[in-house]
Amino acid sequence: MTSVQDELYSDAAQTYGAALERLARAYEADADLRRDLVQEIHVALWRSFDGFDGRCSLRTWIYRVAHNVGASHVLRQQRTRGQELVGLEELENLPDSNSGQSAADRGHALDRLLTLIQRLKPLDRHVILSYLEGLDAASIGEITGLSAGNVATKIHRIKNMLARQFQQGGSES
Repeated sequence: MTSVQDELYSDAAQTYGAALERLARAYEADADLRRDLVQEIHVALWRSFDGFDGRCSLRTWIYRVAHNVGASHVLRQQRTRGQELVGLEELENLPDSNSGQSAADRGHALDRLLTLIQRLKPLDRHVILSYLEGLDAASIGEITGLSAGNVATKIHRIKNMLARQFQQGGSES
């Protein structure tokens, strides 16, 4: 006999599994650690459905849980690796480690984009990842606790910064 929790999780995993994998890829570059992160997200998601009361959409709930697990993972890895996370302003001013490399192929351009996104602080990272997954500013705001206007501003600034980084690196998208 399956519980409501199991049914919610099963539906969520089936519907949002690929999006959760993409989200994990943006939070973790290392393939082995990324697999662990995906598992952590799924466990947290299953556990969270015990307390899901429907006050927000299922999609919002799933992204909120996934973001919280991803952000915790980033902070744990930051302490372990000693890697410094940066804000938008700092990322714009960092030297481009991929200068001189051709990114004509789409896969390389995507890897480059993910590398830039992975350097963002968790909140900025989550905002742009949610946007790339097709969520609107209001939904992202509901997940992150930011106002829809603040989310829209962040999205605009992040997109502009990413475009400038690609242009400065001589990469083609």
